[in-house]
Amino acid sequence: MGSRPDSAEGVYLDDAVQIAAKILVVGHFAVGKTTFIGTMSEIPPLRTEEQMTQAGAHIDDLAGVRGKTTTTVAMDFGRITLSSKLVLYLFGTPGQERFVQVWEDMTRGALGALILVDPERLKESFPVIDLVEQYGLPYAISVNHFDETPVRPDSELREALDLLPETPIVTCDARDQKSSADALIALVRYLQTRTDRSTT
Repeated sequence: MGSRPDSAEGVYLDDAVQIAAKILVVGHFAVGKTTFIGTMSEIPPLRTEEQMTQAGAHIDDLAGVRGKTTTTVAMDFGRITLSSKLVLYLFGTPGQERFVQVWEDMTRGALGALILVDPERLKESFPVIDLVEQYGLPYAISVNHFDETPVRPDSELREALDLLPETPIVTCDARDQKSSADALIALVRYLQTRTDRSTT
């Protein structure tokens, strides 16, 4: 299991920060959440991964998934400092339905969610989107393009996922820092727009 590195607690929680924003990185099983947080975090990410075993083969569907040998069983955690006063804390949730009980605690205090989607397994995103909406979190969709995955038009994705017109859709490669940062920026801008609307 991945564990916290031997370092001071301040590596994870910065007491000097005046504004901390909690963002959830969510998505179905094996969509790239752990990779995304590892790519974006400025600190060694906290991971709770376990080796997948034969016992879980009938529970975790690996159809369409390549090279998956571990799975998150609690959460992933990372941090991004945007300025001397503002930090984003990224919390990744497990994608399997059996871990859904951890969502209630993780959604507390969250400003919004970035939902990672595999364009080849769109139907697996429906339960995740339903959960995010159930907890009232604003969200953006980030389509994680894997190697050789065909690019689908935003209009097709929006219709397939039954999204509202204002819900942002961006593409990313969870292994690439720039495109992953662009996905987070799209979410933050959307959250700012919603805040501006509510205060006018």
